[in-house]
Amino acid sequence: MIDFSEKPILELRNVHKSFGDKHVLRGIDLTVAPGQSLVIIGGSGTGKSVTIKSALGLMTPEQGEILFDGQPITDPKRLDAMRRRTGMLFQGGALFDSLTVWENVAFALLYRDGVSRAEAKRRAIETLAKVRLPASAADLRPAELSGGMQKRVALARAIIATPELIFFDEPTTGLDPITADAVNNLIVEQVKALGAAAVSITHDMASVRKIADEVAMLHEGRIIWRGPVSALDDSGNAYIDQFVNGRAEGPIQPAI
Repeated sequence: MIDFSEKPILELRNVHKSFGDKHVLRGIDLTVAPGQSLVIIGGSGTGKSVTIKSALGLMTPEQGEILFDGQPITDPKRLDAMRRRTGMLFQGGALFDSLTVWENVAFALLYRDGVSRAEAKRRAIETLAKVRLPASAADLRPAELSGGMQKRVALARAIIATPELIFFDEPTTGLDPITADAVNNLIVEQVKALGAAAVSITHDMASVRKIADEVAMLHEGRIIWRGPVSALDDSGNAYIDQFVNGRAEGPIQPAI
């Protein structure tokens, strides 16, 4: 059993976020500790992506507090320090078509950290090996790769700077079930190898069961349930039961 009793690396306290008259987040409270993988589930439009963007400082909440390693990220220097210790795997991969695979993987090293191209390429190839991609892929363009290989490149980019916190935004979107499972296995392997905290959002219940230690359900801007992934099928929560089993009937109204 993993002990998550140590101080959280990320905390969201009573976070509210609105867009005009639409109140998306209505008091989010979340914590994630080093070594812990938390997956946020919920229907479309419930605020999952807004939660991650707020945690990264890409959006500013109207109310509440976000802390990284015990410090608020409102100060620009603290926000920058947090981002240097954070990795992100974007939905769809978000690779740069104009760059080679290794340049994509080493993007932060090249354009943020000032690492030489030779050293950045060496580290990129080393990191590609961790996600089961050969050195021969380094000089290819993303368009020359399959969807699964592009996801692996995106994962390599997320972990190359040995982050302490990694965000995963729908990491298996667009992948067939076998490829998705392979990507999930790599995510679990690399997060554990780093000892990092992980926060993921996904609709894919197979991914949830594979990568999560704990699951939090977001509904109408609030966390309505949180518990170990092992409790998903016996949560006693009607919202969780409907979502996990993919039923149209229940307290969650389909977004149509």
